[in-house]
Amino acid sequence: MAEVPLSKAQLLPGFTHAVVRALPQSLAKEALRTGSLEVDLLKAQEEHDKYVSVLKHRLGLEVVELPADEALPDCVFVEDAAVVCGDTALITRPGAESRRKETEAMKAALTELGLSIVEMTDESATLDGGDVLFTGREFFVGLSMRTNQRGAEILADAFKDYAVSTVPVQDRLHLKSFCSMAGPGLIAIGASEAAQKALKIMQQMSDHNYDKLTLPDDLAANCVYMNLPSKGDSALRLLLQVFEKLKDHMLIPVSNQEKVKVDGALTCCSVLVNRKKNI
Repeated sequence: MAEVPLSKAQLLPGFTHAVVRALPQSLAKEALRTGSLEVDLLKAQEEHDKYVSVLKHRLGLEVVELPADEALPDCVFVEDAAVVCGDTALITRPGAESRRKETEAMKAALTELGLSIVEMTDESATLDGGDVLFTGREFFVGLSMRTNQRGAEILADAFKDYAVSTVPVQDRLHLKSFCSMAGPGLIAIGASEAAQKALKIMQQMSDHNYDKLTLPDDLAANCVYMNLPSKGDSALRLLLQVFEKLKDHMLIPVSNQEKVKVDGALTCCSVLVNRKKNI
């Protein structure tokens, strides 16, 4: 990308808390999806339980577990309901109207954690958290079937300390359907034409010099990176050998085969927060 290197002072933040939500039984039949594969609800539950267990027991985060709501079949995908950076939480306005009530429980949880809440009330705006990539230095916001320009503008107003650039997303649900942060200054990106086109735009828009880790499968480019001093750099990732290149990371494979069938990725299932413990 451009000529400004990332320094140690510009690492991605560490985290103390994760907000997750239980998986509703209605997910199997009623969750939104772009494909037609049948979800094995039992396997989906097992995968989600393992995901939450890793956050809680392997990584030592304080996990806030919200109850499932059977009337909201997509509610396990909490990332879309809020964008958290520092002490501020932007409560989004999801692009799918059927998902907008998901934000109520998320707002209550983040308020309880003591975050400053900003609500997206403009009815012309839509924003899914799955379209928001925070690099530690700036935001990239995907303009997709779920997120529009007005949503990106409101995010920019909420996080004025950071540059915000928009990236057209084609042939995929969200920006993070094919990319994520895999470390400080390191973007994991899928190999598809859609992913590579988006990366090129991000390179052109940014003043910062990011490394890239290219994955042969777009879905595998969605990982959860955490800078946890007590644990070393950690990444929850899908099983692909290319991640073994990250020698200084603790890599924790987590299966996500069932939730992928309803367009869910690893980052979708938690909202990470950096707060003092035991608030």
